[in-house]
Amino acid sequence: MEPHQDSPVYANYEDMRNSGPTSSTAYMVNMGSAGMAPEPALRVPGTTQQYRGFKTSENEPKGCMEWVVTLFSVLIFIITSPIAIFICFKVVAEYERAIIFRLGRLSGGARGPGMFFILPCIDEYRKVDLRTVTFNVPQQEMLTKDSVTVTVDAVVYYRISDPLYAVIQVEDYSMSTRLLAATTLRNIVGTRNLSELLTERETLAHNMQATLDEATEPWGVMVERVEIKDVSLPVSMQRAMAAEAEAARDARAKVIAAEGEKKSATALKEASDVISASPSALQLRYLQTLSSISAEKNSTIIFPLPMELLTPYLAKYAHLMGPPPELKQSPEKSDNLVLDAHAAWPKTNL
Repeated sequence: MEPHQDSPVYANYEDMRNSGPTSSTAYMVNMGSAGMAPEPALRVPGTTQQYRGFKTSENEPKGCMEWVVTLFSVLIFIITSPIAIFICFKVVAEYERAIIFRLGRLSGGARGPGMFFILPCIDEYRKVDLRTVTFNVPQQEMLTKDSVTVTVDAVVYYRISDPLYAVIQVEDYSMSTRLLAATTLRNIVGTRNLSELLTERETLAHNMQATLDEATEPWGVMVERVEIKDVSLPVSMQRAMAAEAEAARDARAKVIAAEGEKKSATALKEASDVISASPSALQLRYLQTLSSISAEKNSTIIFPLPMELLTPYLAKYAHLMGPPPELKQSPEKSDNLVLDAHAAWPKTNL
């Protein structure tokens, strides 16, 4: 029998089952490459059914004993039909799918959501939850690339993308994903330095998600998101890093203070040059200082006394002060120093 030219192509078994084909021709789901419509293929009775890379015995010919057991199960259902209806009809929710096994063999693709029928005694089914599952990766204590002991934990979000793979390809997809996440976290942290681990968490989480998603794809599991929760360091390492950061801050503060002193000294030099050019500028500055002091309502005000007022008194009592001090210096410098000292000493008119 040749396939019909207008036969539809289905992306998965749910679309094929929900479409409700009226013809008796059974088609195999062909997962072609993107952008190309694959040719529909027939399910030939007596051959092994293949689901995207793994084979099942769904369409293999049944033995004589299997036919007898199947007929006996149908007979039991007919006899106990008033009661068997409540046992053989099952319902799965919108977020669930059911995988049915008949005499140990796969019976069709994933069923649901809604109602489906099973034969008593020979059919069994497994429900798969399609909702996103979250779990914490246990804290992993490990060495980084630069030999620093750290403790890292993470959060992983995953969901089932293919219920058939999740049931047939792996015994316990949840436990397998958890163990793989812990191992992947250790491997990724072991290839990074401490600075990268502290500053590039998003990059590490993205790499971990890509690695997990690639490893769990054959199980029908899709890792949606990975987040690095915390990176814990030993107490001694925290103290060392805190001391290093404090020393760096102190060094920067001293540099800033030195630059400020330099700028203030330059400004004072320029101000002194301006004031020395005009004698009245110093008096104006003095009056301005008095005005600012009096505005604060202080009880004590200091008046500066110009040295010009004390010059006559210094000349009058200079003989009571004794001779200028003698400095012991080298011969070549002594003459200049004595002259400077005599020049600095107050002049007398005795």
